[in-house]
Amino acid sequence: MALASSERTPLLPGGPQAPRASSATSAFGVAPDQLAAMLDPKDPEKLRELGGPERVCQALLVDPSVGLKQREQIGSGGERQYEPFQTRRDVFGKNTLPEARSVTFLQLLRDAYNDRTLIMLTIASVVSLAVGIYDDMLGSHKDDDVKVGWVEGAAIFLAVIVVCFTNAINDFQKEKQFQRLNAKKEDRTVKVLRDGNEIEIGVQEINVGDILLIEPGDIIPVDGVYLSGHNMTCDESSATGESDAVKKGTAEENRDPFILSGAKVLEGVGKMVVVAVGARSFYGKIMMAMRQGEGAETPLQRKLDVLAEQIAKYGMSAALLLLITLTLKYLVNCALAPEFPPVSIMFSQFVSIVIEAITVVVVAVPEGLPMAVTISLAYATTKMLKDGNLVRQLAACETMGGATVVCTDKTGTLTQNRMTVVRSYVAGIEMNGLSELQSSYKALPKDVQSILLEGIAVNSTAFEGPDEKGRIEFIGSKSECALLGFGKVCGMDYRCKRADSKPVRVYPFSSEKKTMCTIVPIVGQDSQYRVHVKGASEIVLGACTKYMDKSGAIADLDDSVRNDILRRISVFANSALRTFALSFKVINSAELEACGDDEAPLSDLVWVGLMGIQDPLRPGVHQAVEDCHRAGVIVRMITGDNIETARAIGRNAGILTKGGHAITGPQWRSMTPEQQHAALPRIQVMARSSPLDKQIMVERLQERSEVVAMTGDGTNDSPALKLADVGFSMGIAGTEVAKEASDIILMDDDFKSIVKSLRWGRAVNDSVRKFLQFQLTVNITAVLLTLTSAIFSSDGQSALTAVQLLWVNMIMDTLAALALATEGPTDAILNRPPQQRNSALITFEMWRMIIGQATFQVVINLLLLNHGLDIFHLPDSVGGVAVLRTIVFNAFVFLQVFNQINCRRIQPNEFNVFANIHRDHGFILVQLFIVAAQWLLVTYGGIAFSTVPLTGLQWTGSLFIGVLSLPVGFLIRTLPDLSACFGLESANSTAQQHLPEVTKARMRMESSVQDVQQAVKFFSAIRSSQLASKKAANNSDLGNNFLSNMSSSTNDLSRASTLPSTTSTTSPTAGASASSSWTRVKSAMAKSNARG
Repeated sequence: MALASSERTPLLPGGPQAPRASSATSAFGVAPDQLAAMLDPKDPEKLRELGGPERVCQALLVDPSVGLKQREQIGSGGERQYEPFQTRRDVFGKNTLPEARSVTFLQLLRDAYNDRTLIMLTIASVVSLAVGIYDDMLGSHKDDDVKVGWVEGAAIFLAVIVVCFTNAINDFQKEKQFQRLNAKKEDRTVKVLRDGNEIEIGVQEINVGDILLIEPGDIIPVDGVYLSGHNMTCDESSATGESDAVKKGTAEENRDPFILSGAKVLEGVGKMVVVAVGARSFYGKIMMAMRQGEGAETPLQRKLDVLAEQIAKYGMSAALLLLITLTLKYLVNCALAPEFPPVSIMFSQFVSIVIEAITVVVVAVPEGLPMAVTISLAYATTKMLKDGNLVRQLAACETMGGATVVCTDKTGTLTQNRMTVVRSYVAGIEMNGLSELQSSYKALPKDVQSILLEGIAVNSTAFEGPDEKGRIEFIGSKSECALLGFGKVCGMDYRCKRADSKPVRVYPFSSEKKTMCTIVPIVGQDSQYRVHVKGASEIVLGACTKYMDKSGAIADLDDSVRNDILRRISVFANSALRTFALSFKVINSAELEACGDDEAPLSDLVWVGLMGIQDPLRPGVHQAVEDCHRAGVIVRMITGDNIETARAIGRNAGILTKGGHAITGPQWRSMTPEQQHAALPRIQVMARSSPLDKQIMVERLQERSEVVAMTGDGTNDSPALKLADVGFSMGIAGTEVAKEASDIILMDDDFKSIVKSLRWGRAVNDSVRKFLQFQLTVNITAVLLTLTSAIFSSDGQSALTAVQLLWVNMIMDTLAALALATEGPTDAILNRPPQQRNSALITFEMWRMIIGQATFQVVINLLLLNHGLDIFHLPDSVGGVAVLRTIVFNAFVFLQVFNQINCRRIQPNEFNVFANIHRDHGFILVQLFIVAAQWLLVTYGGIAFSTVPLTGLQWTGSLFIGVLSLPVGFLIRTLPDLSACFGLESANSTAQQHLPEVTKARMRMESSVQDVQQAVKFFSAIRSSQLASKKAANNSDLGNNFLSNMSSSTNDLSRASTLPSTTSTTSPTAGASASSSWTRVKSAMAKSNARG
């Protein structure tokens, strides 16, 4: 038997191996590895080497007509078995998979803590805690009534604990939710032969050697070899991606003898011998493979790690600068003093200097950043679940925000995986589109309606019943299911039709004749029978001599009508529709008796209509693809279907555009890696692909620094789902293997959910950047204020106390994370290209805002410190200074409040920072809470926060200073783009934006240029042909004139008295030249193309 090349490739190259058999293998005549070798890849030759199905059954100690013995006891070396099939299961395994090692909460907690930023924060908290306790007990604050030196370190440590537990709890909940999703699998039963009797057993009880009885609608739970049956057809699309049904039979019949686990029986019945179960079956191998491998670090994680290292370096540099400066300043003051201070006082001062330096490091560390990332991801995944997306891997959410390519399967992802009649031509009336079917059907004559629906109902083996998920669906051949679905839309109850018209003779569909015929008695007419025929359009049309016209009358099928039908067939086929023709004729009892058992009466048929069947697109797919293109994300379709169907679906979905290329899997595999990279930018559709093709595609894209999202629902998609940066599986139609391999499960199987994931992913990335811009502004301002105030003040005291910095540096950061990390995605978020995988986390526009706002805030606070007494008319006393320092603290907090509003928009040319703020309820609530808490701290903070109550005018002044942050932010946004001068990446630069190497506009232009070139070549060829024809005609005229003159001379010499004869100027040569003009045109075009 000849199998496709894709089927000769192992589905799991280098995959995990099942456990080796024990020494009990000797009890059987075949080893498990021998059986597995003929299944992956499918290899009929190895089946022949084993002696065929009969010898395999002998080796497995089973009689195909009897099955296994219910109390089988196969001893090994005289050993007694304690349960039936013990030896068989020891050798070949049980039909269960080993329990997956569940991840404990402590392991998730450890994984969450394994982060550079969190480790750095832990070190900072320990140092800060130690120094704070020392300062409270032995340092400058040992005499204070309230000991608060330990609070900074403890608060940072608390932040680390909160982040770790939040991440671990989120991951734990997602894992439990996924386990509950998998737990919904049915505990199915199957029919097997045991002791010669048909019995039902659970799928877990199937053994290698069992004789499995197969019926339509069954989902095969194990791998097997076909033994016998009738017209058995399986759908292996979930395993191979091929939507066409696969005929099963023996190798001698030139059919596929292998039945893979996961295949669905469409029609026919049969028996098979089980040869692989559990971890050795096709399904089991892939499920075990999906349990291996660790997730790679996401682009955002890598960028945050780099940023944390840089901040640590800059913080250490600032702390070292402060330490050196204050030390030198103190030593100089000591040297200039009349008396050199004692050693104990100097040591205490040096400890204070070290504490201030460490405080700078702690302030510089962005401890709120991990919290912002965690809150943003947790919020996004919660919202995505409401949108129908179950995020299994938390990091996949933000990775999807940077996706540049979506590689999608066709069957079940873009399409509904349900063949449907989408176009028809019946009795001269064309029905185009699902919406027109019912209305157009009602326009048909009653006689046509009756015959059409009767032919669909009775001339079919499909039926309606529950599928593997309990849903009521049509079961059987996909084409017959499509026709029954058409009848159901038209109001037909096929059961009533079949009950009214019991078939008297059925000729099943055969691949040789490509037709199916059913003969039924005509109700109310004795001895009259109607022959219903359906099948391949051209074959059925060739057997027709009459047709039903628009009035329902039967008329002769003349050449004009026949040609019109042929043209319709061609149009349907060019639209990638699978065409079926319906016809009938009426016969009497004598003609029925004359019909043979094998030869259907396929002559003198009456043409009824033409049906165009297709697996239709899911609703909204075209718009979802357009949204992806608008967002700069390229959608590529990779399918196992034929190239014509793939092209048509690609065009209908908007994936295959003008200038784009559609190739086949064999063409892709025949290319070298260099050729694949060269062709990749223009490839939009790949047909006839194997699972290995999908993996290679993902690898090539990742080599080009693309962030790849892969969607799929079948078992064959799982290796690519695992390899991709983000894997999407289908929650309804997806196999358990695909779900296990994926990062996100689309609970509604809707491709539109991909766009929702993209929107939320980008919202997460934007939220992290917004918070990062705000966080760095606060930290830089605090560090610069601490440095400048400590260096230039006479007593070396900072503008903000340690506890005030605690409020600014911890509570403000956490609340800002809640405010900025919980804003949902906007419609404009898809109006920009994705970010480069290696782009800088902070753009020039962000640095411009950070530095501009930090400079403004430092200047404002220094002005307040030096001139605040005069501005607010405060006395130069201890009480006045206390009020001034409270105003400085208050103004600093309000500057951060209004700077949060500035940070709501970080993209260039986004000047309206209040856009959609009325819908951002979380942001508004957080700001109100901060203002309320600030009022409490200032009014009642007292000793702990070093504050005093302020008057209404002083509150108004602080608020006014904070509001100045908004116009300053607007002015900063109007500054020119000087990113090139500073070596920074602008948000609109190619370093930030991932732009396709070949854009759609360029492909359209190249295609248009090629069209023009072809048109020029065509007309040039016609011109050349005309010139050649004219030249040939001229030469012919000259030759004819010469012959005519010669003839005239001869006649003049020989004749006595006759009139001159006339000679026709049209010669056979000229006629031949004219008749072959198109041949010369094609020849000229070929030469022109060769020169081009």
